[in-house]
Amino acid sequence: MSNYDVIIVGGGHAGCEAAAAAANMGSKTLLITMNLQTIGQMSCNPAMGGIAKGQIVREIDALGGLSGIISDKTTIQFRMLNKSKGPAMWSPRAQNDRWRFAEEWRLALEAIPNLDFYQDMCTGLIVESGKINGVKTSLGLSFYANSVVLTNGTFLNGVIHIGENQFGGGRAGERASKGITEELVGLGFTSGRMKTGTPPRLDGRSLDYSKFEEQKGDESAYGFSYLDIQGTLKQRSCWIAYTSPEVHKILESGFDKSPMFSGAIQGTGPRYCPSIEDKIVRFKERDRHQLFIEPEGEDTVEVYLNGFSTSLPQEIQVAALKRIPGFENAKLFRPGYAIEYDYFPPTQLKLSLETKLIEGLFFAGQINGTTGYEEAACQGLIAGINAHNLSVGVPEFVLKRDEAYIGVLIDDLITKGTEEPYRMFTSRAEYRLLLRQDNADFRLTEMGYGLGLVRSDRYDSFKNKKENADRLLKLCSTLSIKPDDINGYLDSIQQSPIDQSVKLEKLVLRPGFILETAINYLKNNELYKYSYEIFSYVETEIKYRGYIAREKESALKSRKLEGLKIPLSFNYESVSGLSAEGESKLSKIRPETVGQASRISGVSPSDLSVLLIYMGR
Repeated sequence: MSNYDVIIVGGGHAGCEAAAAAANMGSKTLLITMNLQTIGQMSCNPAMGGIAKGQIVREIDALGGLSGIISDKTTIQFRMLNKSKGPAMWSPRAQNDRWRFAEEWRLALEAIPNLDFYQDMCTGLIVESGKINGVKTSLGLSFYANSVVLTNGTFLNGVIHIGENQFGGGRAGERASKGITEELVGLGFTSGRMKTGTPPRLDGRSLDYSKFEEQKGDESAYGFSYLDIQGTLKQRSCWIAYTSPEVHKILESGFDKSPMFSGAIQGTGPRYCPSIEDKIVRFKERDRHQLFIEPEGEDTVEVYLNGFSTSLPQEIQVAALKRIPGFENAKLFRPGYAIEYDYFPPTQLKLSLETKLIEGLFFAGQINGTTGYEEAACQGLIAGINAHNLSVGVPEFVLKRDEAYIGVLIDDLITKGTEEPYRMFTSRAEYRLLLRQDNADFRLTEMGYGLGLVRSDRYDSFKNKKENADRLLKLCSTLSIKPDDINGYLDSIQQSPIDQSVKLEKLVLRPGFILETAINYLKNNELYKYSYEIFSYVETEIKYRGYIAREKESALKSRKLEGLKIPLSFNYESVSGLSAEGESKLSKIRPETVGQASRISGVSPSDLSVLLIYMGR
């Protein structure tokens, strides 16, 4: 069959970003998926972003990925979460039209000239002398490539559970993928099992919305992409409902048939997105749990019941639902279910997401033990970039922990591994003020342009934005404000008046001072030239300047250790003075830098000192 530079296996969020990245960078790319009709499908909730996840989507967009653009085109509600907290915690989130989201992904991928598609199940790999050469399919075909990215999602030996019923599948209505796990294990990889779940889908016409709390989107939508993407879909509200002790009692009556408690499910489930039965057991002191009724699209009547993931028998699901106020006449479109699938502990990867065992083979998404569209998409982007780079002999592209949440996620996976589905949180990042959602383009767009993923027109727009931000920062530091021009505004925000002229940046430091609002009081035409986005960025940079400088200094110290490379073939047994645990962990994970070694659990400061001395440092 045909020869390619890069082959992507799987058409989920990781596969879509990987295929787009490799093809847009110039590689002749093939996307193989079991069903071309489900490319870019939102398998679980119809939403993008959220706490820390929204930052990741903005980072993908800043680098030239497509998830933010696709989301903005199909948004039916947008909210900026955590606005009551500091800007390091602000996180964008959107509800999306599930059908149109997948459609936009398909159209975007088909518009890339270098990208081919083929519908078939990948059942094996072509490996020669420790290097990937291609893949084999269920129809007996072979496709050859310099690099291969596996993004198999929940399909590897997937098993769906609904009560005592079990059947093979990678998603409702779709078959599981067979053969890959067994071949990888035969090549020396270690695999494990994980579990995730999804809630029932309901007929929205059967619900009584007068009994729910309405949750509207933000009046002024922001969006993920730094491009000016104008969505055309109607805005929709979400709704909030609550369980009760009576609902919990009905759910508990089915625990004897629950695959979670019967032992039928062996895989580890997500700690931070537990099933409703898991919540009842873990949080016995709570007499109710919050549920979110989320529309599946602009026009469809189908709704998603966020917070009610379950694998209990269908009759138990229905009986419990009908006891929730507003759900008395609820009709099911499909029941909730759990799914078990194979994954490969990510400590077997390099920071580029290339496997350590097989040259040219990359893993991205849930195959690495993560959960969530956003976590999968960013891995796909990085794997696609590096699959292309390897194919053309260009050095790998790796983001550091102080450069992006993407860098934090990948470093966590490779360095610490995961035994439960990994989900990104702001608390995982030690440089949160540097990694805000509003400055992702300042951090990453230059890199995206260097990679060839950011077009020149977009790059020119970014440079203009950066010049405006620098100009406004300088203006704030030089512009003197007279008392008569600002005291009216200071009084409105309950701040003490000034009695002499002061620099504008000094006023910005005051609590409650909003630069965009204050300009209405100031007699300076220069200030009217800037957008809300520029005002917000500059205000944050000024208010948190000291903290930002401190984080940059800390990151700079850490980077010195990141610059000390360790060969993957390094023999830790030859280093006398390492603790037994330190030697074991270092030999297993094989960190690429001393900085990465310092973050491995079980590697002590004395182990690092010994290692540095041994390396002549």
